[in-house]
Amino acid sequence: MEAVKIRNRTLIRWLARGAAALFRGLFATFRKQLLFAAPEYSPLIVEPPKTGTLVCLWHDGILGPIFCARPRNSAALVSQHTDGSIVADILDAVDIRPIRGSSSKGGAAAVRQMLSAVDEYHVVIATDGPRGPRRVVKDGIVYLASHSGRPIVPTVFAAAWAWRPRGRWTDLVIPLPFSRVTILSGTPINVPPDLTPSQLGPWRDRLQAAMDDLQSRADRMMLGETVENPTHLDWVQTSQESQLAA
Repeated sequence: MEAVKIRNRTLIRWLARGAAALFRGLFATFRKQLLFAAPEYSPLIVEPPKTGTLVCLWHDGILGPIFCARPRNSAALVSQHTDGSIVADILDAVDIRPIRGSSSKGGAAAVRQMLSAVDEYHVVIATDGPRGPRRVVKDGIVYLASHSGRPIVPTVFAAAWAWRPRGRWTDLVIPLPFSRVTILSGTPINVPPDLTPSQLGPWRDRLQAAMDDLQSRADRMMLGETVENPTHLDWVQTSQESQLAA
């Protein structure tokens, strides 16, 4: 049986506003911990940097930065599929500019829009995309960093208790009410300028390693483990409770 698709734009907008309000209320119940290796590069803080950055997320963790930290002066890449219209309207409801495009449809236009947007906004990208493979970095964000001159800020989200609905898209992490949640934002990665497609691989691998390391730390923190602070990171925490050992 095929899923019912909603095509009425007015109805989609109202559903998006309702979803945004619902998530705001849900995320207000959480015990949050936000940790930044380089807060001067992150739009997830109260006074974001004026220079645009590329915030790299996993698709399954996109709700955390949007509703826990509320990215300031930001834009985000959204699929051109029908489902993307709802996501775009949710982003618009929380003052994040949606950029429509994907790797399979409208990708070139989306890259042009993001190259233009990064002069004015911080661009948030779920690098693995809605259709995966899950938690695998793709070349797009590395290409964008190389041709925009903007740093990539690896960022992950984890929750102690969460619902992970399964479907066509990668599993989305929806924390349960009153859960503990954390956002970890790592050291910015500066990609050399004007790389060709064949030169992106080593930098994609470096970003993959950074994202995997951060996600592992975040997941272990949510299991109650004390996670050692790497010596090259100077974590700045935005909550009173810390599980990172000095």
